[in-house]
Amino acid sequence: MRTSVGIIGAGPAGLLLAHLLRQAGIDNVVLENRTRAYVEHRQRAGVLEQNTVDVLRASGAGERMDRVGLRHDGIELRFAREAHRVDFPTRTGGRSVMVYAQTEVVKDLIQLAQQRDGRVLFEAEAFAIEHTETLRPVIRYRHEGAEHALECDVVAACDGFHGIGRRSVPPGRLNTYEREYPFAWLGILADVPPSCDELIYANHERGFALHSMRSPHVSRLYLQVAPDEDLNAWPDERIWAELDTRFELPGWRLERGRITEKGITPMRSFVAEPLRHGRLFLVGDAAHIVPPTGAKGLNLAAADATLLAAAIIRAHDKGDESLLDAYSDTALRRVWRAEHFSYFMTTMLHRDPRQDEFAHRLQLSNLHYIAASDAAAASLAENYVGLPVV
Repeated sequence: MRTSVGIIGAGPAGLLLAHLLRQAGIDNVVLENRTRAYVEHRQRAGVLEQNTVDVLRASGAGERMDRVGLRHDGIELRFAREAHRVDFPTRTGGRSVMVYAQTEVVKDLIQLAQQRDGRVLFEAEAFAIEHTETLRPVIRYRHEGAEHALECDVVAACDGFHGIGRRSVPPGRLNTYEREYPFAWLGILADVPPSCDELIYANHERGFALHSMRSPHVSRLYLQVAPDEDLNAWPDERIWAELDTRFELPGWRLERGRITEKGITPMRSFVAEPLRHGRLFLVGDAAHIVPPTGAKGLNLAAADATLLAAAIIRAHDKGDESLLDAYSDTALRRVWRAEHFSYFMTTMLHRDPRQDEFAHRLQLSNLHYIAASDAAAASLAENYVGLPVV
């Protein structure tokens, strides 16, 4: 089979890239190892930056998001048993974020692909990427019991941290940078209306907690735990009791409900660069991972996909590959800014088991500074709602 762009991975990066290219009349094929049901139901991020919202709207993929998504104009920082709100629009020229789960973005993009004759092959396992330094790279994959070859002009590896995309770059061609954090998140989904109107980020002496939501009827909550924590040691009652403790605030109450899902997520930062090898381009989690504290993972993937789509369209329509040549450097400037912001939020809000009380007092000092300083709050706000893609 022959196509202009072979895309590995039907997560938000791969599906958005395919959608933007299809709108420009550029043929592409998406290969996804998992089933459609798995892709549409795996729980991931839930906060969309203004940039991501704008891209989805402009490309015709934002109708359901605008109908059922929840616009948020700020977040609450809760520490020392006090609440401090950071307002976004007044500090960012009217920008905000949208609470709309990654699962819903994926569903919307798959539905659009079906409506517009997009080719998304599920249960199609890409097992090799060949000839990436030529003008005709090839993806070899298994689908419906047979092996196939997909010849492309460009390969976009949107296949996540454990995919074959990054591993297909020859040894010595990538530099990698990473950091492991000495804590993880225990996350739950609960059938209960959120106890807050906006996300709450809590710094507590027992550890970090986050109150988020997926809809007006479903809450998403997280607790800082040890990386090797045993999920079986956390029955529902213990989870709710610990959340009560960490969100403690006079006059405020955490509503409880039926927990429908729970899991533990490790925390790490990772960047591989450059994001290009010949005709192979790395997109999203294939090239970089951020701790979820800054709500940047999905948004970085969308930014990469938007940049790469524009570069491919320019090369296809005008024979100009300057944007393709600049893709890695351009994307990495935003990646490293997001890495730093995510690191900043993570280290400010979590209790490192290795830190002493002096370090905790520094955290509180930083939080008080953000609460009291317009300049500090503006810096947090502009990073949270998303800096320009370019």
